[in-house]
Amino acid sequence: MKYRLLTVVVILAFCALSVQAQSGRRHVKPEPAAPVPTPTPEATPTPKTDEKKSEPLFFIGADRNDSYANFPFSYYDAALLGCATRLRAGTSAGVDVSQQSVGRGDAIKKAKGETSAYVVQLKLTYDSMARSADEIVLEYVVFAPTTAKVVTTGRSYLNSNRAGPLIVGPTGRGSTNSIYREQLLKQAGEDAGNRILKSLHLGVANPR
Repeated sequence: MKYRLLTVVVILAFCALSVQAQSGRRHVKPEPAAPVPTPTPEATPTPKTDEKKSEPLFFIGADRNDSYANFPFSYYDAALLGCATRLRAGTSAGVDVSQQSVGRGDAIKKAKGETSAYVVQLKLTYDSMARSADEIVLEYVVFAPTTAKVVTTGRSYLNSNRAGPLIVGPTGRGSTNSIYREQLLKQAGEDAGNRILKSLHLGVANPR
């Protein structure tokens, strides 16, 4: 009986120690993982818009359908080229050149539809005092944008004294003569461009 009681006491003591040991154990919870920072998206660059091109300051055309003069189209091309080149050089402004015939009515209509561009109409004719069919004059008229008011007009002559009509001889009809005339007409166009710049106070003309 005595041993049996001792055995029970030992068993109870062992159980008590076991329970105490179990209760002493703490379950260590793992610390929560640090949140992964969400990367801040880079700002999308604003697409660059093309800068608006400045509108041309001049629109140039020539009356190619003058039945009285009946000049080759290459003559008008030469005069237009000379005038446009001079206007571009004198103002660094845009210049539109029409390859179509531009009569006075067309030029006025074009000017009324423009907001900033002057309309320049060129015309080739013979000098009223011409002694031969080789004396050509380049006439020009400049119309203001929107109103189509005539800003300036004039005639471009080109000879050694710049005081008379453009004498485009030699008088032959060969290709050399045509090239010679076209070169002089180009110079007449440049001279017209100089005069237009002076009239509009848009640049300093380069005297030839």
